[in-house]
Amino acid sequence: MPSVFPWLIYTKTNMTLDERISASKTSVFKAVFPNTTNHYDTLFGGTAMHMMDEVAFIAATRFSRQIMVTVSSDRIDFKKSIPAGTIVELIGQVTKVGNTSLKVNVEIYIEQMYAEGRELAVHGDFTFVAIDENKKPVQVIK
Repeated sequence: MPSVFPWLIYTKTNMTLDERISASKTSVFKAVFPNTTNHYDTLFGGTAMHMMDEVAFIAATRFSRQIMVTVSSDRIDFKKSIPAGTIVELIGQVTKVGNTSLKVNVEIYIEQMYAEGRELAVHGDFTFVAIDENKKPVQVIK
């Protein structure tokens, strides 16, 4: 019986590595509200890192379709402060695949709510490991 969802024909087992990486790219938009900002009216760094880890986790999970855990965040660079009242886009992309781990790069772009244009504000890398139900590392690609 044919699938109601034709895009489900492709599974991770018959996709190339590049296709899996492309299919797992994750983009999330959020508004920066005052309850997430510090006394300078800019997004807390810890809040930005939390959002980045969440997007990285989603991208890693979409790539592997397995249990993934964060094992490190590597060099998070804050290039520009993120003011309250702006929109941010977080983009997570798998950049490296190992045996049991993978790396996801996450970028945060700022957009003004009522003006065109966007700027890169933050970028960083997160490393994840695939684990089984006993919390033991397993192959990322089965």
